[in-house]
Amino acid sequence: MEEEKKRVLVIGGTGYLGQHLLQRLSEIKHNSYDLAFTYHSDSSHPQFLLHAIPSSLAFHVDLQTGDGFQLISQQFGQPHVVVNCAAISVPRACEKDPSTAMSVNVPSFLVKWLSSFEERDTLLIHLSTDQVYEGVKSFYKEEDETVPVNVYGKSKVTAEQFISDKCSNYAILRSSIIFGPQTISPVPKSLPIQWIDSVLSKGEEVEFFHDEFRCPVYVNDVVTIILALIHRWISECKQMQLLLNVGGPDRLSRVQMAEAVADIRGYNRALIKPVSASTVDRGVLSPADISMDISKLVQTVNILPTPFKDGVKLTLESA
Repeated sequence: MEEEKKRVLVIGGTGYLGQHLLQRLSEIKHNSYDLAFTYHSDSSHPQFLLHAIPSSLAFHVDLQTGDGFQLISQQFGQPHVVVNCAAISVPRACEKDPSTAMSVNVPSFLVKWLSSFEERDTLLIHLSTDQVYEGVKSFYKEEDETVPVNVYGKSKVTAEQFISDKCSNYAILRSSIIFGPQTISPVPKSLPIQWIDSVLSKGEEVEFFHDEFRCPVYVNDVVTIILALIHRWISECKQMQLLLNVGGPDRLSRVQMAEAVADIRGYNRALIKPVSASTVDRGVLSPADISMDISKLVQTVNILPTPFKDGVKLTLESA
């Protein structure tokens, strides 16, 4: 008798991380998983993605109202794993409309839907952010206090608290800036390495912050970490309550990120003009240093994330 395939649902499957995750899941040999994903806006219409991954199912879901989850129950069933990649992740957009940011970024209807199943054992993997930290020191650990300075960070802290209160089987991943190749169905948002490459290629001077630090993480590493957690749950069936910093191994300023691109492409470093983040009004407060200690991540999933320069090379080679 053939073993039942495990069902994996990606919330926000037409977004950047969602598409990379679906692609990798679809490429696993022996077709281990039944795949489904959700989308919301018209601009993320999934036809191109469905053509590329024909074995998957697409569902229109509104995270603010919960509309669409019932159809998933009927046509896909209870997922063994849900990966929540959906969010309003542009800090300025969250600042302009805090109520919408909260209603989308805190997955209350998703969690309510999962709790409606008799077997309440679905693993929820939820993407959070490094912006939960205040940004006043280097290399934050997971147990450090969360003091977000903007609405985006606050919405993500609220989501983390909600999930840890309401769910018994979850992994919360505090991701830094995710970078890497473009997706199967190109996303409308600007991608960090591609943007830096584009502006430096014009041969004109460009300003970059020298005093804002992050641990940018290569997208394939984030996907590999998620796959490792899925495999652990499917193979061991032991519920988890995990909180992990998911960053790359390098603490970098925006200037240093740009310098890495310039060195690989052969652009003149003199085009990179260092400025202080305090000189620019972005319409939202931005934490200065939210670099993260990733030792717990490495210990938990036994994965050493890709060094930034190597990830940049891979990104630019794929263009």
